[in-house]
Amino acid sequence: ITDMSVQTEAARGLTQRAARLLEATQPDGPTATAQAKYYAAIVAAKATADAVQLHGGSGCSSEHSVQRFFCDAKVMELIEVAYPTIDEADGRTIKCVVWDLDNTLWDGVLLEESVELRHDLVDTIRELERRGILHSIASRNDEATALEMLRRHGLADLFLLPQINWGQKSVSVKRIAAEINIGLDAVAFVDDQPYERDEVTFALPQVLCLDPSVAKSLPSHAAFTPRYITAESGRRRSLCQADLRRKEAESVYEGPKKDFHATLGMKLTIREATRDDLQRAEELTVRTNQLNSTGRTYTYEELDALRHAPDHWLMVASLSDVYGDYGTIGLALVEQQPEEWTVRLLLMSCRVMSRGVGSVLMTHIQQRARDAGVRLAADFVQTDRNRAMYVSFVFGGFEVGTRDGAHLTFIHPLTDIQPLPPHVTVHYGSAPPAGALSAAQPGPSGAQT
Repeated sequence: ITDMSVQTEAARGLTQRAARLLEATQPDGPTATAQAKYYAAIVAAKATADAVQLHGGSGCSSEHSVQRFFCDAKVMELIEVAYPTIDEADGRTIKCVVWDLDNTLWDGVLLEESVELRHDLVDTIRELERRGILHSIASRNDEATALEMLRRHGLADLFLLPQINWGQKSVSVKRIAAEINIGLDAVAFVDDQPYERDEVTFALPQVLCLDPSVAKSLPSHAAFTPRYITAESGRRRSLCQADLRRKEAESVYEGPKKDFHATLGMKLTIREATRDDLQRAEELTVRTNQLNSTGRTYTYEELDALRHAPDHWLMVASLSDVYGDYGTIGLALVEQQPEEWTVRLLLMSCRVMSRGVGSVLMTHIQQRARDAGVRLAADFVQTDRNRAMYVSFVFGGFEVGTRDGAHLTFIHPLTDIQPLPPHVTVHYGSAPPAGALSAAQPGPSGAQT
């Protein structure tokens, strides 16, 4: 009875503290709430179960208040401690898995005892990386000690932006997603502690939180299984690491952003899509949400058919600079009728959002439409993620023609086309279909700055 009283008062104290912090809008409010909810649910279940035993037969009677309290507490425990199953994630695409360390990536607590690496999870991490899924760390630990352990096992380079500190893990997860520039709904978080998962779930409900017991099975689930594994998939970590080096260089650069961009020596290549591009093209339609004009996904087969269609123009864009290759980062699909072209899809990888190259593909299409003497329209479907692309269309000179709910039709007058940015050298690969280029424009191997 004394244990029940002490634990109940402790749960009440945690709840009152959480209420005060939330009322005062303190940053620790969400964490305190997660602590209180988790602890109170477990204490309630244990205390009512003990109470049923103390009351003997009468405590088991459905008419007794103790029995009702026991049932209510057990329900609350299931609500507070249960987490979405991995199957519930199959409707999304996971782009990064954030791992805890102690009793997750290895067995044991690093600062208290010798630990043993879980080689089965390392195999899982390497397989997911082969598929293009990134990995990071959110661990409450001593940073130097933890990194040394990772280096000792040859694992340190596997993890981007490891967050090893004593702060809230939700803050670490949010920082990782922001630095990599992906949505929180594309992040999975693996931790052995229910409290840590609960804290992240409370603060970042979009994140998929998982117990390590399911980690070995991740490669078998759709959210972690892209339809195609391309050459760029296995290079995604190195591409992201190069981008982080760019960001670091930019953070210490003293001067306007446009001057920094000029130091990068960016080269953008625009060309017609070939069969070898189609797997990456499909992947872009699935993975790109922010700089995507419609949010529609296309299959390999659909793109291949459109590539051969005489009234469609499918093109891809790739980018490189002094830090390395970005890979294929853009895709455009233009339906070409005799008097009007319509941009059915335009997207750019979020990795190049801040590089000032997003308008180049748009300008290229505008120039070709003007030279072909046709009108130019563009489909646009507003989502909760593609506001940046809407702004790009407006800044690119497009005007809203018609609107039907979330679906817009943009019109471009083609009288005032933005010039190509001076910090990007543009190379044109295979020419678009006949009539799209005038004699004055660069040919298949042309370049323009």
